[in-house]
Amino acid sequence: MTAPFVAAPVQVFRDGGIVAWRNFTNTRRTPGALFSAVLQPLMFVLLLAYVFGGSLGGDSYREYLLGGIFAQSVTFNASFTALGLANDLSKGMVERFRSLPMSRVAVILGRTTSDMATSVITLVVTGACGLLVGWRIRGGFWEALAAFGLLLLFAFAMAWVGALIGLTASSVEVAQSMGLIWLFPVTFASTAFVSAARMPPGLRTIAEWNPVSAVADSVRGLFGNPTPAGLPQPDGWPSQHPTLYAVLSAAVLIAVFLPLAAARYRRVCAR
Repeated sequence: MTAPFVAAPVQVFRDGGIVAWRNFTNTRRTPGALFSAVLQPLMFVLLLAYVFGGSLGGDSYREYLLGGIFAQSVTFNASFTALGLANDLSKGMVERFRSLPMSRVAVILGRTTSDMATSVITLVVTGACGLLVGWRIRGGFWEALAAFGLLLLFAFAMAWVGALIGLTASSVEVAQSMGLIWLFPVTFASTAFVSAARMPPGLRTIAEWNPVSAVADSVRGLFGNPTPAGLPQPDGWPSQHPTLYAVLSAAVLIAVFLPLAAARYRRVCAR
């Protein structure tokens, strides 16, 4: 086996790139795997834009909504990382990788990196659907680029959460349910769709400090999307500094879940 991550980072990134290309090629050959990743944000955009849009601000709410849909979409993509790793474990791919002279960490690094392609496709499709319902980028070019960069950074961070779930689950079916069940409360107990100022006190605090809220609020500001008059904004520190808090949250998630996933992978390989 090759040296661990700290001893040979170049080897890890090279092997991770090979594994990522393998995963990306497999995704291209099975495009049906992208169906749910694309369908889910489309459903939320169309349903929420037209079901709630009329009562919450019309066109201004639709522009407000897209920031939340973007944040929700990249968060939900963590489930694909969980499912992909669980699937590799069930099919014996991990055993095959163990027989090769490659870093063990590269396998999960390749999975999390290749799943970024799913996030890119999701963002493109979501953005196109948003344009159809009235969403526009009203900020500058560099601000918009920073918004998409932040979304991909958060997608990468959440992929490590999914990696730990996929390596912990006892089967593909368990990974599929574990990878999704926690995502709904995390994304809905946030400012992705409504302001935290309208929530009960306890839930309001959770929503304000939810990293998904920071990502949603940050990209809204970077895209220059207005807040509907009927949605008062909270005045807590996360709401006043959403971009800084979103970047810090992504860094903490990576710092915590990357070593946990790597340690779990080593234990799985040692069986």
